[in-house]
Amino acid sequence: MTQHEGDSDRMNIAIDGPAGAGKSTVARKVAGQLGYVYIDTGAMYRAVTYTAQRAGVSPEQTARLAELTRSLQIDLRPGDHGQSVYVNGEDVTASIRSREVTLQVSYYAAIESVREVLGTLQRQLAARKGVVMDGRDIGSHVLPDAELKVFLTASVEERAARRYREISDSQSITLRQLESEIAERDRLDEQRAISPLVCASDAVVLDSTGMTIDEVVAAIVKLSRTKLAEAK
Repeated sequence: MTQHEGDSDRMNIAIDGPAGAGKSTVARKVAGQLGYVYIDTGAMYRAVTYTAQRAGVSPEQTARLAELTRSLQIDLRPGDHGQSVYVNGEDVTASIRSREVTLQVSYYAAIESVREVLGTLQRQLAARKGVVMDGRDIGSHVLPDAELKVFLTASVEERAARRYREISDSQSITLRQLESEIAERDRLDEQRAISPLVCASDAVVLDSTGMTIDEVVAAIVKLSRTKLAEAK
């Protein structure tokens, strides 16, 4: 990562919100427009989930899971088609988006040792500023000092419809099924004891239900430029 002249021209942006709100797409585009580094924390939790599933380690096996998480070298590399995710040198970008991982990631992400290891890694990545990070607890827990915090949300119906459009026809799942899965993930994320999904008190809430991706990106870029101007 190349460092720009003068840290005062760079800030950290935290984008939190529930499953399917479009955080990753928005965060990646905001980072691209500002020339910042995008850090997909959800991909990191998915990488742990995928590796644990493959190793036969369940979320209940907390000691084994902690050991496994600490042994992982997770790399996020920008590519032509978005971000590639590597675990111990292996490209797992496609594998971590499977339905098996999607249905289980909230359970693995609720484990304290997993959040501790990944949270430390995420703070190290953000230490030099100029980072856009998205997740469930970035503004409230991982980067409480982020200069701009956005809580991106949308109705359950809208989020399910977006996810439904993303999923290939080969996967037999109904829109109603997706709605109930997303509502269940919201419940798990909001009720977990460790760093639950919560809107930071100083976050700007953006309801993207009636907005296009580009409109959301433009709104966040504008907010960031206003914040930087105010800081000068």
